[in-house]
Amino acid sequence: MLAADRSAADPVATAAGVPCKALAPVAGRPMVLRVLDALDRAEEVADRILCGPPAEMIDTVPELRAAIDSGAVRWVPHEATPSSSALSALKCVPADSMVVLTTADHALLSAPVVDDFCRQAKAADCDVVAGLASYAAVIARYPGMRRTRTRFRDGPYCGCNLYAFLTARGRVAADVWRRVEHQRKHPLKMIGELGWLTALRYVLGLLSLKDALRLISRRMGVRAGAVILPSPEAAVDVDSVADWRFAQAIASRTRQ
Repeated sequence: MLAADRSAADPVATAAGVPCKALAPVAGRPMVLRVLDALDRAEEVADRILCGPPAEMIDTVPELRAAIDSGAVRWVPHEATPSSSALSALKCVPADSMVVLTTADHALLSAPVVDDFCRQAKAADCDVVAGLASYAAVIARYPGMRRTRTRFRDGPYCGCNLYAFLTARGRVAADVWRRVEHQRKHPLKMIGELGWLTALRYVLGLLSLKDALRLISRRMGVRAGAVILPSPEAAVDVDSVADWRFAQAIASRTRQ
């Protein structure tokens, strides 16, 4: 799990009065612990590796410090960017092991969602798989919530901050992520990495998700896939103060 801030003075951390966004509470519990709880309860997850937050911040959350000291959670230092942190964390796991990557700001993540994602990913016969949710389903459940979405011919989708690296070859995708991560909030620019003709098809609404995955697979030299998760909560992460307040409202209402 990635748990370090992208930059200093993260707005969510500032609003919550904590040194790092991952430590911002949702329903009274730091987000990083909520995600670790979900991973611990998931049947498909064995070991938990936490990349960040900075070492000096861990002591501000005694429960997190205890989990690390006991060996229940393995902590590794973060790198300069999320993609480089992911690459660093992947090196801690044998190349032939499946790795599920998520983030500490995935405040509403639950064990059933993790297990559903893992099982679908393993059945996909791919090297790397990303979790997606239908934008229509997310907005139907949570009207007014702002989510970045990709507009494919077969419908818009939201990312879910869930990725599965199923083979050693699939880890190439983490390096590709490193090259395009500054464009993460601009789907057209990311699609543009596949070529101007592909970008044009995307703009015209002619590019399907299946087409995009086929082109990504060809470009990276891996079998890339996606699984559509039925839970709208899978697409709720905390990128802004508004997202944080939204997540708190959902968690309080659902007692999640």
